[in-house]
This record gives sequence, C-alpha cells and structure tokens, in this order.
Amino acid sequence: MVRSTPCRARTAETDPEVFDAVVEFARNSGLEPIEIKKEKAGYVLNSLLVPLLNAAAGLLLQGVASPETIDKTWRIATGAPIGPFQIYDVVGLTTAYNIASSSPDAGSQAFAAYLKDNYIDRGKLGVATGEGFYTY
Repeated sequence: MVRSTPCRARTAETDPEVFDAVVEFARNSGLEPIEIKKEKAGYVLNSLLVPLLNAAAGLLLQGVASPETIDKTWRIATGAPIGPFQIYDVVGLTTAYNIASSSPDAGSQAFAAYLKDNYIDRGKLGVATGEGFYTY
C-alpha cells in the first residue's frame, strides 16, 4: 500500500529546489506526495472526508438508516473498501467525539452526545478496543 502525504504547498516563497527535495524524500520513503497549490487547514483529504462523516452522522441521527446500511451504500456506490462508520471506528470514537463536541453546530453536538452515551461510556472506542460501530 502506498501512503500519501501532503507536501508543503508550492508558493512563491518556496524554493523550487527545496520543494523538489521534499517530493523526492517522500517518494524515497514510500509515500506518494500530493502537491497542493496553497495551504489549507485539513489539506485535501480532510476537506473531503469531514463532510462525508458529518453526512453519515446526520443520516444516523435522523433515523434514515443504520451504520451498516449507510456503510454498505457507500461501499457499493463508490467501490470504496470501507464506509463512513468503519472510518469512524478506525479514527477512534474518542477523536470523533472530541471533534463533534467542540463544534458549535447543533448536529455535531447531538452526534457527540450519541457517541458518548452509546459508545464511549461503554468502552466501545473503535478498532483500538475491538468494538465501536462494529466488532473487531
């Protein structure tokens, strides 16, 4: 598996030789450098991932579908190997809780409370503890 890592954005202030050296170092380390045009919090991956995870949490809290159905739908529709609740389990439910509880958004606060009551308080923290939305 090739891991990716963001490189510092190539800006007018970035020496091209330094940028090229960082790219080469990343490749030599088994990483695939991802060139970005400018700095952005969360870079590209989290800018795509966070809205997906928030949408999945909303579907669950609204009673639209179970985590299993949401994940299955995502996997079938996109060909992705895992769905959003499986991602939550990999990231860790404590991390998801900390992020959700620090948001002023009411939906995020509701998801934080859901995680705490149904998972964290029961020691179900995701892959690290062998159980979260799924059992590992």
